[in-house]
Amino acid sequence: MNLAYIPSPSTGVVHLGPVPLRGYAFCIIIGVFVAVWLSNRRWVARGGKAGTVADIAVWAVPFGLVGGRLYHVITDYELYFGAGRNWVDAFKIWEGGLGIWGAVALGAVGAWIGCRRRGIPLPAWADAVAPGLAVAQAIGRWGNWFNQELYGKATDLPWALKIDANPEIGRVAGTYHPTFLYESLWCLGVAALVIFADRKFKLGHGRAFALYVAAYTVGRFWIEYLRVDEAHHVLGLRLNGWTSILVFLAAVAYMVISTKRVPGRELVVEPGAAEDVEAAEETEGAEDGDKTGAEPAEPAKGGEPAEPAVPVKPAAPDPGASPKPEETKATETKKL
Repeated sequence: MNLAYIPSPSTGVVHLGPVPLRGYAFCIIIGVFVAVWLSNRRWVARGGKAGTVADIAVWAVPFGLVGGRLYHVITDYELYFGAGRNWVDAFKIWEGGLGIWGAVALGAVGAWIGCRRRGIPLPAWADAVAPGLAVAQAIGRWGNWFNQELYGKATDLPWALKIDANPEIGRVAGTYHPTFLYESLWCLGVAALVIFADRKFKLGHGRAFALYVAAYTVGRFWIEYLRVDEAHHVLGLRLNGWTSILVFLAAVAYMVISTKRVPGRELVVEPGAAEDVEAAEETEGAEDGDKTGAEPAEPAKGGEPAEPAVPVKPAAPDPGASPKPEETKATETKKL
């Protein structure tokens, strides 16, 4: 008997009046907002303009959602186009089912379009958003907790996840490895690793993003080994396991080749950002001068500004000089 475990929500939907608030969608939305906030701070620190990350995210996020859903539907097509299935369910993204590989791939296409419109190098922008993406994944994985999906093998560990039975989809009640939690914590570690390495080694030209990809795939590989949900297998290995291996090798190869070809970090990541900062500083300095500056002198009758009056101090007496006759006579009188 397992005395300690992580409970699962009884439902993944909370109704605010007539409006259904779905836990899966809520986690994705929160993850996007946190990612944009963190990425904007990193982008400004690299010399970019505030708000640029959000402008490009308008392109990247929709492309990423479409790409993630397409990857899931294509790799698990039997869930939507098999016997007794309804193909309309393929559009119900709130019920779960986003493939990170498709989300990153098609999201990169949307980001490229946004960067091209702003005249920004995509690798520099990708370096700035890499930790934010990892944090967004960490938050988004809790959507699987709301849907009671993507859990691992049965276990009686104290942090096991309790799953309720659902005969309609073949879900058996029990306690299982909380793979959603493992991946969430791993993604937070990846974000911390990228931030640390970026500060220490000044990663640039897409290498911070490549580090994020490589580190994530390592965790995804061993987490896939624990999962028990249905998946396609190739040579005894889950499809996502093979994908992790290939993407890891590609990310490491990019880091090595990029370091040799373009070492260091970009000096300019967004045209005009430095000029805007200087103009803002000059404007702020002028406003401060107007508040604290002295009043100008009142002009003289002739139109020329009057010179400020300087008080004339009396000359100090010379101790070595002989006293004047008047002073000697006065002194003698006082003595008398």
